[in-house]
Amino acid sequence: MEFNKMAKKEGFDESSAYFADDSTFEDDFKDEDFAFDDLDDDDDIPDFGSQPGLSMDERIAAAKSDQAKGRVSVPKSLDTFSEEVSFDELKKLGFRREANPFGSDETPRRAKFQILTGSMTCPACGSDFQDTDEMKPGYLPPDKFETQVKLKQIEDIQRQQEKDDSDEWSPEDEVDWLLRQSGVEGQDDSSSIDIDALADEMGLDLEELAKKKVICKRCHGLQNFGTVEKNLRPGWTDEPTLSQEQFRKLLMPLQNKVAVIIALVDLFDFSGSVLPELDKIAGDNPVILAANKADLLPSEMGHVRAENWVRRELEYLDVNSIANIGGAVRLVSCKTGYGISALMEKAQSLAEEKECDIYVVGAANAGKSYDGASKKNGKMRAGNANKWKGSVTTSPLPGTTLQFIKVDLSGGKVLYDTPGLLVPGCLTERLTPEELKIVVPKKRVEPVTFRIQAGKCALVGGLARVELIGDCKPFLFTFFVANEIKLHLTSSLKADDFISSHVGKLLTPPLEPGQARLEEIGEFEYHEIEVQGEGWKQAAADITLRGLGWVAVTGAGRAKVRIGVPKGIGVSLRPPLMPFDVWETTAKYTGGRSVRKSGKSRTGKRRKGVGRN
Repeated sequence: MEFNKMAKKEGFDESSAYFADDSTFEDDFKDEDFAFDDLDDDDDIPDFGSQPGLSMDERIAAAKSDQAKGRVSVPKSLDTFSEEVSFDELKKLGFRREANPFGSDETPRRAKFQILTGSMTCPACGSDFQDTDEMKPGYLPPDKFETQVKLKQIEDIQRQQEKDDSDEWSPEDEVDWLLRQSGVEGQDDSSSIDIDALADEMGLDLEELAKKKVICKRCHGLQNFGTVEKNLRPGWTDEPTLSQEQFRKLLMPLQNKVAVIIALVDLFDFSGSVLPELDKIAGDNPVILAANKADLLPSEMGHVRAENWVRRELEYLDVNSIANIGGAVRLVSCKTGYGISALMEKAQSLAEEKECDIYVVGAANAGKSYDGASKKNGKMRAGNANKWKGSVTTSPLPGTTLQFIKVDLSGGKVLYDTPGLLVPGCLTERLTPEELKIVVPKKRVEPVTFRIQAGKCALVGGLARVELIGDCKPFLFTFFVANEIKLHLTSSLKADDFISSHVGKLLTPPLEPGQARLEEIGEFEYHEIEVQGEGWKQAAADITLRGLGWVAVTGAGRAKVRIGVPKGIGVSLRPPLMPFDVWETTAKYTGGRSVRKSGKSRTGKRRKGVGRN
């Protein structure tokens, strides 16, 4: 009865039904319909255990022998075929090598390759591929571009087949499926297309192509050599796709979207890496501020103290979004992976609670796109960069990411790496890739302290000068800059001549041609700052040199400090990050080099001073 109701509901009725006569029902089926007389003559049906010329007793004996030896006897002709056939011939038949032939591996006869990222998008910087202009992002040579176009066709078919197999269809999906089934022009039915056969027709080896990802010429230069043409570098070109206005247009809609925001800042260039527009970008969304390069802090610096200092500085800079519900501060190292797990656990927990995705924002060169934690077991150099090809592009150069880059996380959540914004007045924007390798710290910073009296100055390479002026008493100046930057103490009267004679050589950066490079970076402008000393036990203030680092000032009385930097570079005064560590870093000056004060190591042994040329 229920079956009849269901049949009628589906459009069936008695007019389309045939009712068999119970008394003659079995007569409709005859034995000859099920005869297999020609089975032995059918070459398509394998006859297991049968070998020509063997009697039944011989076959039984062979079977027992196989059982004892753990093997299966096959006809000699099949043995010959297996010895002569090549792997390429078997591959054409759809066979694949087992990944683990001695385990429980069940490698399918025909491998399935899923293209996860957009075939027409550079996975390293997010730019669309193109083959027309080498001087624009996304460029590929024509032959590689043609291959990506073919992969795009296969990718589209894969996605359509996945959609067809899905249990959840939208009304639009149903309409699209009906149009394709009816053969409407422009609506091809992709459900019956054999992707492997199509790839063979196109001359594509999906197995080989799946082993690595193709990246654009710009990212290839950055990943392998750390260099890029000037007109492909944000801030150095008029190319619209590399403009800050374009990057801001991508980020600003986040304020109207439910999201979790991870904002990355650089502990060694804090004021130069906190986005002025962070509150506007975040809106009411929770912001987790990740203070990067925590691994480079001097060993005396406690992380709890650094985290509290970050919170105070955010208040001073009037950044309020960190106080949104769910907001937090985390110290991390994108290079070593320190703190990243805890950061991501916090972000994913918030994302699950709010049912949204995660967006990483930050200033260019804050280390936002650096994925060195996954590379710590290998060395990155020009010869082996292809080992990590396809990962997010990382480089000392600011502004390597150009579009949103999607990273799938566990639990169905997605993380988006976004283009970094250039913070005005940051020196790193003006330096070449070779100079940036010197300025951006890569190892734990070893602070150096000079005792400077009135009329003397310290040169930070050829990029800055710090001098004490007026009738001030001597003060201690502790420099927290990359170890590769050369520091030099000299007379204020001789400083200009010394810079002109030795910039690019004894004073680096900038590099050769020193004087010409210094003129390109910009003529010096000077800022006068007064600092009220807190005594000799602690620093009174930090003077930040945006893009270089900072200088802690320690002493008694009032210090009048004159700072010289290229025009437009930011200089500011802030509470000290490391106020009590000056005596651990006091240096002596020998006329040609500054040497860190000797002391005892944690093992109790006397250690030698750490020098800088």
